[in-house]
Amino acid sequence: MRGFHPHEPTTLSFGRAREGTSRLIERRGDMYPEESRNGVEVASHRVAREIRERIVTGDLPPGTRIFQDELADELHTSRIPVRDALRILQSNGLVTLKSNRGAWVIKLSHRQYDLNYKIREELEPLLIAESLAQITDEDVAAIVELQRRIEEGPDDATYLALDRELHFRTYKGHEGELMDTVTRLWDTTAHHRRMFTKLSRPTLQVVFNAEHQLLIEALRNRDAEDARAILAMHIRRTRRSLAQHPEIFE
Repeated sequence: MRGFHPHEPTTLSFGRAREGTSRLIERRGDMYPEESRNGVEVASHRVAREIRERIVTGDLPPGTRIFQDELADELHTSRIPVRDALRILQSNGLVTLKSNRGAWVIKLSHRQYDLNYKIREELEPLLIAESLAQITDEDVAAIVELQRRIEEGPDDATYLALDRELHFRTYKGHEGELMDTVTRLWDTTAHHRRMFTKLSRPTLQVVFNAEHQLLIEALRNRDAEDARAILAMHIRRTRRSLAQHPEIFE
């Protein structure tokens, strides 16, 4: 697949997803359901999932233009499911549609990014506290294993997927609008986390690991107060650290 360039025509390839990362970035699929009473709706959600994965993993960077005709040809479908898929992605904050001009991958300003993270600081600590009653020892063990794999020092793409899976596992039992909001906030800031990871891992990975270990201990102890405080601190640190790199938002 040839490289992408913002504002230039892009040919997308939707073959097999990246090994080891696509499974981890998927959730329960309620934002992109696979079944419907209408075949066009099924196709549109399939296309939406394909494009979303490319955006979240960085194959489609912010500002990239998406052409409906090219997508329809490559995916062997009509323009209708492609059009509907782009509308789904627009409603989830991943794509900007401009009348009679086309579609672009969303490009957040620093202010928009900062607001998204501030919302996460409020919402996710609430979700983790509410999840504690449903988190089992087996769940904690699975989270410990994810952290072990993180500390092995994988490549950036695998690290980001493992980190996302770890955090989403702590929100066990939450469905519907709140989790859709969290998913949307993670998806729309995926590019910034990816860029920040490249910049920060050499110096801050020890800190991130320590915060994860503190969070795991709070989960193990079923300590809602500590879990909320640690998670809020963890998200806030990323927000403030990223603000020191304005080049990421250019």
